[in-house]
Order: sequence, then structure tokens, then C-alpha cells
Amino acid sequence: MTNRYRLYVDESGDHVLYDQSTLCMPGHRYLALLGCVFRDDEYVAFHNALTALKQQHFPHSPDEPVILHRTDMINFRGPFWRLRDQDYRAAFEDSLIAMLAGASFRIVIVVTDKLRLKTEYREQAWHPYHLAMGFLMQRYCAFLNHVNRTGDVMAESRGRTENELLAGAYQHTYAHGDMFHRADWYRRVLTSNQVKLKPKDKNISGLQLADVLAHPLKQRVLHEHGSIEELEGGFGVRLAEAAEDKYNRHLYDGRVEGYGKVLFPK
Repeated sequence: MTNRYRLYVDESGDHVLYDQSTLCMPGHRYLALLGCVFRDDEYVAFHNALTALKQQHFPHSPDEPVILHRTDMINFRGPFWRLRDQDYRAAFEDSLIAMLAGASFRIVIVVTDKLRLKTEYREQAWHPYHLAMGFLMQRYCAFLNHVNRTGDVMAESRGRTENELLAGAYQHTYAHGDMFHRADWYRRVLTSNQVKLKPKDKNISGLQLADVLAHPLKQRVLHEHGSIEELEGGFGVRLAEAAEDKYNRHLYDGRVEGYGKVLFPK
């Protein structure tokens, strides 16, 4: 077992930038990319714990694994029909919170305010995927450079357009760097020139974690910056609270803002 790392990425929101009617709607205004960083040995422990938790609460055949998907969970679809029972749901939520608390990983979330991006930067505005992926890779690679380790990036495969945008954003940064870092700063620590794209049915634990966390953590960032007045109640708030000590931080003063949580433009 080596000390390599992987960044598991999922999103909340959409990438549409030029439809003014949808940009004014809170549900479409913000795009978040969330990444969970695991060292390979820490990931094995997390995967085993998540597998056991799913088997405990949603008994299933290993040949047909249960895959955590936030939308299915909150709508009680598929194997999550059991969550309609309040006591059953409370037991599952408590187990998931406890498992997250005991897992070793770090979180980076980048939230893009697409309306402000379009208003302030107009024709010079970068595509939201390029911006968010760039900010995400900066923080991931800064960590890898600091600990002198290497790693790669995996994201959930979505539609053709989304996959091309995400892959293009990654490849551009890998090939050209950015305004703060040359390309060799990224290449020194990234083991692949391409982002790995995997579909949901591959049962990848890191992508399931990113899927479950992306929306509630996006809402928490927006609330902290005054972009939304109230947080949605319930389990999402508990997830956000449980994740608070997992954020990437400044290595010397412990700051989370700008390191584990990014909102752009402010």
C-alpha cells in the first residue's frame, strides 16, 4: 500500500451560464463542485465501513450493491423505501453521521455564483466548470505538494456535455497551469493527465460520499456568506455539522475560508 491520494468529485447545481431566467432562480444560480480527498489506506477503511453500513440498513446481494444517492434517499426511492419509517430513518442517519465522524478524509468545496460571475465579468467570464475545477485542483495539488505525495482525480460520469466540460477543465489546468502556478507544479503531483470518469453504478464509495455531501455543504457555504437566509432543516444540517472538522485548512493557522471553502465571486 502506497501513500497516494485520490480526489473524488461530485457537483450540486448546473453549469448553465447564459440563460438569465434560470440564473435568477436560487436552485440554478449556484454551481458547487465538492471534492473528498482520501489517502489510499484511509479510503480502504472508509469503503469497508460504508459497505458494512449499507448492508446493515439496506440488506442486499453483493452482486447488486446499494448505491447511496441523495436524490433517491430524500425521495425514498429504490432500496431507500425503508427510510419512510421515521425510526428506521433516524437509526440510519445516526449510523451515517457516526461513520463520517470516524473516517479520515478532507473536503474542498467550491461554490460559483453564476449570476454574479456573468454580471461582473460579462464576456470575460470563464465557464463555471473551468473555474470550479481550477480552484479545486489548486487546493488539492497544494496539499499534495506540501506533503510530497502524488494522486489523481475521479468524478462521477454524467451526460456527454458535462463530461466533456469537466474533462476539458482538468486537462487545461494540467497542460497550461493557471495564473498562480505553472503546469509543472500540477504535473509534479498528478499521476494522470486526465480526470477519471466513472458512472454511478460502479459503486464507488468516494463518489457516493461526495454526492451525499455536495448539496448540504453548498447550502452551508451560501448561508455563511449571507447568500441564502435559511438552511434547509433536517439531516442536511446534521451532515454539514459533522463535516465541519473535515475541511481542508491552512497548514499553519487552520483557516478554512479560501482553503476548504471557496465562494466565487464574493
